[in-house]
Amino acid sequence: MPREVIRTDKAPAAIGPYSQAIRTGDTVYVAGQGGLVPETMQIIGPTVAEQTAQVLRNIAAILEAAGTDLAHVVKVNVLLTDISAFAEMNEVYRTFFPADPPARMTYAVRALPVGVRVEIDAIAVLPD
Repeated sequence: MPREVIRTDKAPAAIGPYSQAIRTGDTVYVAGQGGLVPETMQIIGPTVAEQTAQVLRNIAAILEAAGTDLAHVVKVNVLLTDISAFAEMNEVYRTFFPADPPARMTYAVRALPVGVRVEIDAIAVLPD
């Protein structure tokens, strides 16, 4: 099955040797996204809430470039530098996935690249 690299200027450019996403068949694999503003590559703000919203906007932009959207996300992984921010992240997260959210794992990690406090990756399918 061929693989297609997905790129969009509406999400932050990769800060390492990886693609924003890869599409193969009917599945899109979105690389971990931090709360960076695409135009400036700066962190949106200091709070987990601000960063979570930006992360999910970035993922939505990448999914749009791949021909799908957040409603077709089937699995995500959330990385938090402080697990006590779990509820704060969830408040914002649920506004992006208001019904039937995807399967998810949430992990606490010591640190994340460029000082972000939350990183999320996603797997989505293409619409029928």
